Amino acid sequence: MSETASTARAPVALLPSLVPLLHDWLPRQRWFAGKGRPVTGFALVSVTELLPLDTTGPGLLHLLVRVQQPGLNTAAQGDCYQLLLGVRHDLPHRLASARIGRVQDGPLAGRTVYEGLSDPRLAALLLERLRTPGPLGPLRFSRTVAIPEGLTPRVLDAEQSNSSLVYGDSYILKVFRRVYPGANPDLELPLALARAGCARVPAPVAWYETGNGRGEASTLGVLQPYLRGSQDGWQLALDALGAGRAFTAEARALGRATAEVHTALADALPTVALGRPQTENLVHGMSRRLDAAAQAVPALMPFVPGLRAAFEAVGGAGRDGGLWRAQRVHGDLHLGQILRTQDGDWSVIDFEGEPAKPLAERRRPQPPVRDVAGMLRSFDYAARSLPPGNPDWAERCRDAYCTGYAEGSGTDPRDEPALLRAYETDKAVYEVLYEARHRPDWLPVPMAAIRRLAAQTTTP
Repeated sequence: MSETASTARAPVALLPSLVPLLHDWLPRQRWFAGKGRPVTGFALVSVTELLPLDTTGPGLLHLLVRVQQPGLNTAAQGDCYQLLLGVRHDLPHRLASARIGRVQDGPLAGRTVYEGLSDPRLAALLLERLRTPGPLGPLRFSRTVAIPEGLTPRVLDAEQSNSSLVYGDSYILKVFRRVYPGANPDLELPLALARAGCARVPAPVAWYETGNGRGEASTLGVLQPYLRGSQDGWQLALDALGAGRAFTAEARALGRATAEVHTALADALPTVALGRPQTENLVHGMSRRLDAAAQAVPALMPFVPGLRAAFEAVGGAGRDGGLWRAQRVHGDLHLGQILRTQDGDWSVIDFEGEPAKPLAERRRPQPPVRDVAGMLRSFDYAARSLPPGNPDWAERCRDAYCTGYAEGSGTDPRDEPALLRAYETDKAVYEVLYEARHRPDWLPVPMAAIRRLAAQTTTP
């Protein structure tokens, strides 16, 4: 992506005039990844007029902006964020909550800028751009099927690392706020699965990206069918727990659905074998994350030797010549990423992976057991989220899920106990660090798993 303004009408003074407003507004957004660190500077990557500014109606500016902060693990130039800024002379009261501020100088002097996705008129314009594929400045819009016009937009409040809009209960548009060079897995993998004929994942209908023919394109947004009337697996699990019902039939069906997705991904995209060097890198990464988490959360310290043994068991298998198959996987699979549709089938969504991790790492082939371990942790979380907790319920769900996975794939994840334990341990360590930082009251949930996993030998 070029570090310059991308349209001839984008004056050099635009970003400096917005900096005082963005400096205050950006860190308060829930999708801003750099909370807790000061913002030291901004750099304009591109700006495009999606709706030209005039003297009467609103305008819509699409900006890619790099935000410089100390201590970033990303590229030295800072994280890149996608902004869609509405511009009006006077902001209606109904849009007051979307207000960013009034610009004091520069080309927008005297006008108010605001979060454009909150304005139905501007959100509808974004869909209109997707309906008519082709380039617009540095942006490129693509679609696979015709999209109806006149669909009313509404913003969903559930997203954390991105923003989502629903259009007429027919489509959902995910707008990626933190932008990386390269194809986002949430576009790449569903497209591959659609071509492979896998019906477990809603197929992309349209998308837009940076694409001026120079360098690697970056995915900016993906439009998919909206599964109206569906229920997410997390809430269904909690409902079953609250009513004292078993969830094993659902867990078994969910295991089969996961296996179908993994099989289709392995058929559609390259697979690799993890030899000794790759296995050693895998173990090193898990051990490094354990050490960092133990330094940050002293409660982990007594369990470090047992947890490290889980990783070393995988390393030992690699040194003995053990090979594991690696492929593209979901990368962040849990009950909240699963929807039960109105016809009772399970659909898998949100293939973005863990947004905090670099895109290259999220696109790397990994053993399918990683996704299985994520789902096993999710059953445990559900079981312990309602006091006093029900670990037996979780264990039955875990067994049923693995049984269903074996039925769907022909491979039982419990046949790879060392690898399954290592991935579940790595996930639990991540959970401990997350809860200690963000939800201390939830820390006992992953700590219960830490005690169990540290005491195990090879059984998951």
